[in-house]
Amino acid sequence: ILVTNGLYQTDEIMSAGSLTRVEVGKPITVQSVNGPAVTAIVGAGGDVSSSPPYVRCVTLAPGAVLSGFTLTNGAAGGDPLAGGGAYAVYGPIYSGTPVLTNCVLTGNFADLGGGATTVKLVNCTLAANIASCGAGAYNCALTNCTICGNTALPYYAGTAPPGCGGGTYGCLMYNCLVVSNSAWRNGGGAYGGFLFNCTVVSNTAGTGGGVYTYSTTPLTNSILFHNSATNGPNYQAAALFSHCCTAPLPPGTGNITGDPAFLNLAAGNFHLQTNSPCINAGLNSAVATATDLDGNPRIAGGTVDIGAYEDPNPASIISYAWLQYYGLSTDGSADFLDSDGDGMNNWQEWRAGTDPTNPASLLRLSSISATAAVVTVRWQGVTGITYRLERSTNLLAQPVFLPVQSNIPGAAGTISCPDTNAPYPRPAFYRVTVQ
Repeated sequence: ILVTNGLYQTDEIMSAGSLTRVEVGKPITVQSVNGPAVTAIVGAGGDVSSSPPYVRCVTLAPGAVLSGFTLTNGAAGGDPLAGGGAYAVYGPIYSGTPVLTNCVLTGNFADLGGGATTVKLVNCTLAANIASCGAGAYNCALTNCTICGNTALPYYAGTAPPGCGGGTYGCLMYNCLVVSNSAWRNGGGAYGGFLFNCTVVSNTAGTGGGVYTYSTTPLTNSILFHNSATNGPNYQAAALFSHCCTAPLPPGTGNITGDPAFLNLAAGNFHLQTNSPCINAGLNSAVATATDLDGNPRIAGGTVDIGAYEDPNPASIISYAWLQYYGLSTDGSADFLDSDGDGMNNWQEWRAGTDPTNPASLLRLSSISATAAVVTVRWQGVTGITYRLERSTNLLAQPVFLPVQSNIPGAAGTISCPDTNAPYPRPAFYRVTVQ
């Protein structure tokens, strides 16, 4: 269904326990002709001081898609008090979470999810919404979205703690910018949820200005910096951090604590400067999208950047944080130099997690011993690296080496790996690789 320009702000029906301005009750696509700047669905009672009746902007059935609208001034009344801008209805005859694309959700109010509840949001902006929990979004999945200026206030929200999740509450987020949100209690930028390649900056809360996390909450490839709170300005607890840029330095693999070097923090430009330690410092296996928040390729230079924006033309293919730590140039000139003369160039040392300034620190076999049909291979390991042991009995064959054991976790000190199917006493060649 194509919708022409206009303000749609009259008539309503009862749907999902609340009055709603528009109900998309089937798995169809409703799309504006010219986008959210000129096409708006306007609810009623979006101000917290308003009196009922409250009118939500849109209620969506599973499988429905809404594209190119501004949803504003919506408020949820009845049961549930959720999703002032957009709310998803789950029914037995439909499948698939409804999707909002290229939408702006602003100035909406609800107890749970001022902007949206239980929907997928792609390329959307959630701004200046208000709720008790998850002012921008509650229990949603967000990809390439901007969440800014939302506020979680201390209103009652059922069993959920009030005043939590200024930006989001319990959401899955990829490539999102979470900026200048606030929470009266916990999680100015986000409360719980899962964050991948997000930039969380300038948010405020009582505890966990950037994020309020659980011990099982994964935060990967994300920047949490320049947030503020009485307790835990950037984060309040050590969640499952991996390849993140934040302070203080959390436990986990690949985390860095240096300033992310935004292009212009004061002006709200959170792209990375060309010398940012976040360039090439992320974890590729955590990437689930093809593009960054700008729509550029998500991985440039071979390794994903930390944060919502990718530098499209990195000078080096090595992690800038790693190069800077060892005093090496980030202009690409040091990538394939053997700085310590140990036979491994800097790119190889980076992949192996070894020290490019110490000739004794390199990936190599240290010893091999054999007992009957068991051959034990040893090498010096590094925490956070995953290894694979391979064997060959004929260097002229193809493939030359075949795996003996994969997914060997790295650890400091000597790693011993037995080959219980060795061709002993026939000769064999072994090698260890970074997986």
